Amino acid sequence: MRSTTPRPAIRRLVGAVAAGAALATTSGCTVPIDAVAGISVTDDGHLLGAIMVCGHHIDGATLYVNTDDANNASPSARWTADHPLAPGLTTWPLDPPAPGWSATGPLTSLAPRTTYALYGWTKDNSWSSGHVTFTLADLDGLTPGKVYYNRSTGIGEETAVTVSTAEFKAAACPKN
Repeated sequence: MRSTTPRPAIRRLVGAVAAGAALATTSGCTVPIDAVAGISVTDDGHLLGAIMVCGHHIDGATLYVNTDDANNASPSARWTADHPLAPGLTTWPLDPPAPGWSATGPLTSLAPRTTYALYGWTKDNSWSSGHVTFTLADLDGLTPGKVYYNRSTGIGEETAVTVSTAEFKAAACPKN
């Protein structure tokens, strides 16, 4: 039995399906951001991770050396929260043990003139946090009650700022 559909129409259909498949495999590769990561310090100068969850949840955080070569960006440390972090601010000491968190191991010594990044993630890759990038020099003068983070300018750019914990809680999440 012969098809009554003209061959050019079949070619266009096959081309459209192939283009759609190619588009589907190359788009949507990022995890939506619904939290903001920051760094703070304790009274005795130890680093604290800070995550402001905006609306969903975060399951853990990873600190890694920030490099242009993503294949060589091995984690320096990784923490998993005992319970998903609900909307609001959560802080934890980066030096294990941290109550409510399990860590992959001790935090490796952070090196001067090395850029690090901290971000939050979910186990199912449904949500993530915006990352904070920093060097040890960026954290000089950071005091308890302050958070260093990358603030979105609203035009796709970020700027590093140090603000009070209260301002971080109030301003980190975008207003809808």
